[in-house]
Amino acid sequence: MPKNFDSNPRLGEKSKDLRRNMTPEEKHLWYDYLKTYPIQFNRQRVIGDYIVDFYCRKANLVVEIDGAQHYVPDGISYDKERTCYFNGVGIDVIRFTNKDINDNFINVCAHIDMTVKRRLG
Repeated sequence: MPKNFDSNPRLGEKSKDLRRNMTPEEKHLWYDYLKTYPIQFNRQRVIGDYIVDFYCRKANLVVEIDGAQHYVPDGISYDKERTCYFNGVGIDVIRFTNKDINDNFINVCAHIDMTVKRRLG
């Protein structure tokens, strides 16, 4: 993994703005679960040329929450490119929809917890 894979100064301000303006679903997952999760997660983290919703460095895990823009052809293609990049540097990606967060929050949290524990082995 490149030494500075997560330090892209060009995206620093954008990631700060995204932290200040999280979606309701991102806020829910952050404040009601990930912020106090026993293994540290960061929100709106720069990794390479991308900003991810949530990142756990210890587990090399990205958690993405996908709104409607992710389900159009350009969004699907872009997400595939991102996932290939992350997988190439040893980072696993799990995705949830806004609907998952709103309607199935307990199971989303359980899935994240199970994935972190599996990755830490």
